[in-house]
Amino acid sequence: MLCCLLQACGYLLSTIIGCVVLGIAVLLYKTKPYPIVTRHKDETTFLDPNSIRTITFPSLDEPPTLELSVIVPAYNEEQRLPSMLDECMEFLEQKAAKQPAFSYEVIIVSDGSSDATVSVGLKYSKKFGAEKLRVMELVENRGKGGAVRLGMLSARGRQLLFADADGATKFADYDKLDDALSGLASEWRQDGIAIGSRAHLEHDSIATRSFLRTILMHGFHSLVWIFAVRTIRDTQCGFKLFTRATARKLFSSLHVQRWAFDVELLYLAERLKLPMSEVAVRWTEIDGSKLSPFWSWLQMGIDLFMIWLRYLVGAWRIAANQKKEN
Repeated sequence: MLCCLLQACGYLLSTIIGCVVLGIAVLLYKTKPYPIVTRHKDETTFLDPNSIRTITFPSLDEPPTLELSVIVPAYNEEQRLPSMLDECMEFLEQKAAKQPAFSYEVIIVSDGSSDATVSVGLKYSKKFGAEKLRVMELVENRGKGGAVRLGMLSARGRQLLFADADGATKFADYDKLDDALSGLASEWRQDGIAIGSRAHLEHDSIATRSFLRTILMHGFHSLVWIFAVRTIRDTQCGFKLFTRATARKLFSSLHVQRWAFDVELLYLAERLKLPMSEVAVRWTEIDGSKLSPFWSWLQMGIDLFMIWLRYLVGAWRIAANQKKEN
C-alpha cells in the first residue's frame, strides 16, 4: 500500500514538474525578450492648431532642448482634464516667469479616447502654443503604460514627469520632486527618479475606505513586495520624475502597457540599481476613476506574478543591459 502511494506521489510530482517545464518553455518561445515599440504614422506627429501644420515629434534619444517635459496620459478624460491643465499650466507659467532659465512642455497623450479629450487638449495648445503644449493622439487604446511610454519617447526635457490627468496630486509638489531629484543627479546625463508618494496618507485613507478596498490595498502592497519592488512603499502614485538618462533606460525596457507598468518601472530601477527617492505629496481622491476595485486589483496581481516570472526565467530581459553589453 505504501509502495503504491509513493509511486502515485512520484507520478504526480513528475507530472507537475513536466507541466512547469512545459509552461516555461512555452513562455520563452512565445515571449519577446525585449519590448517592440510600434507607432502608427499618425502617432509620430502633432498638430499645431495655430499654424494648422503637422509637425514631427522629436526623439528621447536626441539631446534635451528644455528643462521639463510633463507627460499626461488621458483616456476619455474630457471632464477631468481641464481642471488638471488649469492648475498645471498656471504653475508652470508662473515658474517660467520667475525663473527665465526654466522652460517646459506638456504632452497630452490621448490613449485612443472616444470622447472630446483631443479637442480639449487642442484648445489648450491653441491658447498656450504648441511649443508649450502638444497633443499626441494614439490610434488605438494601448493602456496607461503604453501611453506614458510614447509620450516619454517624444519628449524634449532634461527632466521628465508623468502626471495623471485627474489632477489628484497637487502640481506644485513638482518642486518637492525637483529638489529630491537634484539631490540624486546633478544633471540630466546622470540617473535618478523622484517618486511621488501617498504612503503618509495611508492611515487616514483606511479610515474612509470600505473594508473590501482596505483588504485589496493591503493584499496588493504585499504582492508588490513579494514579487517586485522592495524599497518603495507607494508604487502607484501617478506623479514620478525622471532624469532624461533614466527615462531612456527604463522606457526602452518597459514591457507592461496596462496599469501595472509603474511596478515594472520601479522593479527595473531596482534591478539596475538606479538611485530613487520617495517624496510625500499632497493627494486628493478624484471621482471618475475607470478602475473597478476588485477586478483591477486581481488583474494587477496576475500582472505582478507574470512580471516576476518572466524576468526570473529570462523570457523578458532588460534592454538597458543589452545596450551596455554592446
